[in-house]
Amino acid sequence: MTRMILCRKYGKQLPGLSSPPMPGPLGQDIFENVSEKAWEDWQELQTMLINEHHLSLQDFEARRYLLEQMKQFFANEPVDQPSGYVPPDISQNK
Repeated sequence: MTRMILCRKYGKQLPGLSSPPMPGPLGQDIFENVSEKAWEDWQELQTMLINEHHLSLQDFEARRYLLEQMKQFFANEPVDQPSGYVPPDISQNK
């Protein structure tokens, strides 16, 4: 049975993650309050930010930057977007 949670990002009941995505309190908070869809959306944005800014995950400052962007993303606060990025028009997919 799918575990449903009230997603902090999308404000509605959605399927949750199957396990915390990282250790510690932050991972537990994400597990309890972030849907699988929101996590996947964050992963996509994170990949674009890594590529756009040529980030190395070995760099402490790069990891700190991504962590801050992730917190803002899940709190529905403004986050950096890759330059020239235009979100897809989902109205045409219907």
